[in-house]
Amino acid sequence: MMASHSMHKLAHWSIGLFAVALSTALYYEWPWLALLPAVIGMIWLAFARLDVLILVLIACVPLSLSLEDLEIGGIGLYLPTEPLLAGLLGLFALRALRGWPIEKRVLQHPFSRLVSISLAWILITTITSEFPIVSLKFLIARTWFIVGFLWFLGHFFVHQPAHRHKFIMAYAFPLCVVVIYTVIRHAGFGFEKDAGHWVMKPFFKDHTSYGAVLAMITPPLSSLLFFKRFSPFVKALLAGALCIIGVGLILSYTRAAWVSLVAVGVLWGLMRVGFQLKTLLSIGLIVLAFGWFARDALVIQLERNNQDSSDDLSEHVESISNVSSDASNLERLNRWNAALALFAERPVVGWGAGTYQFVYAPFQQSKDRTIISTNNADGGNAHSEYLGPLAEQGVPGLIGVLCLLGFCLHWGFRLQRTLNDREDRILAMGVFLGLMTYFVHGVLNNYLDTDKASALFWGFFALMLALDLKASLSKAERTLVVTT
Repeated sequence: MMASHSMHKLAHWSIGLFAVALSTALYYEWPWLALLPAVIGMIWLAFARLDVLILVLIACVPLSLSLEDLEIGGIGLYLPTEPLLAGLLGLFALRALRGWPIEKRVLQHPFSRLVSISLAWILITTITSEFPIVSLKFLIARTWFIVGFLWFLGHFFVHQPAHRHKFIMAYAFPLCVVVIYTVIRHAGFGFEKDAGHWVMKPFFKDHTSYGAVLAMITPPLSSLLFFKRFSPFVKALLAGALCIIGVGLILSYTRAAWVSLVAVGVLWGLMRVGFQLKTLLSIGLIVLAFGWFARDALVIQLERNNQDSSDDLSEHVESISNVSSDASNLERLNRWNAALALFAERPVVGWGAGTYQFVYAPFQQSKDRTIISTNNADGGNAHSEYLGPLAEQGVPGLIGVLCLLGFCLHWGFRLQRTLNDREDRILAMGVFLGLMTYFVHGVLNNYLDTDKASALFWGFFALMLALDLKASLSKAERTLVVTT
């Protein structure tokens, strides 16, 4: 009773002192002190229930706001996710001083070693960067994305398997809130295509990143519908979320996102009928070779399409291949040619991670420029997850991206053979297809500098890494049984 009385007394004093401090802060126009209880709560979770904090972080990602987009302080910082990620990076460093900061097998996995090498290369290119401060900011952001969304998540996916589907739900349901907000706002403009480019603000900077994330979450969310462990009520919630995300995807007018889902649908169909990875890779190489040798004829054929993007969905789909008059498509070609010119100038170390938008302008050719071309550093990046790293980090940067794609393909096919549990295989397929939407989308855009896409990209890899460790452990156990 005495202890309980003391706790109540302490709580009353704490509330009273906070009320006084908050009143003083508001009087002096410093309202940020109101966030102090939340900050204290997050710090407590970091040391007492880190698994809960990780799920809170994931749920915050779709709802996070960019200070730069809100014109606050001119800082490209996402709140509240990036301060939380910075805290997790500090916690990771503190844990590392005492030994292994997370599950040893996660950090020793070949995939984690590849990612570590990639970070080391970004550090090297930061030293040689045209704008070292810009590249340093890029390196720090990439590091806390990897620590939070890959390594910490991977740790909990290994030790707490339920977190695997909780991760997808924690992201999907808040994302539905953003979609509902966007659709309601879009309805006020008659669902016009032009309004569809910005009505998702302030949660997403534009419709392309919004569409990419909606496409990424669709396959893994669909896979959860086939889990037998879920009650009809949970499945109804999942189906409802999937419908909301589907509506958002259609109304996003994001052609690249539509293409990526069609592509992974074809990939899933080929896997279902028994195609092996080596067969698909062989077919892909043949198609690329044919496209290279027939590129002139293909360009002539594409230039015959003069259908611009439109409010009409069928016409908007038709405009995907328009490289004769569609400003968006032509500007993308301009950015790609500039990226290749930057690469030719510095093929080994590139110009520095994150610097493309600050250095590409002089490398634009007059014949490539469009009505939306700009010489300012506010026009975005290379619009390619492959050519961007090539220009900024040289050949090793592109190799790093291709290695990530290679791991994704290898795991996607391998886990379907090696996982014994049916639900694990279904989840692995959903996550694999979700990742592949981004790799397809990455031909046309790149968003790994944002928390929205990075949470899913690295989180999906963390999930596949955990499933790979489980499959390897099961194989080792079977081998032990056979030998004994």
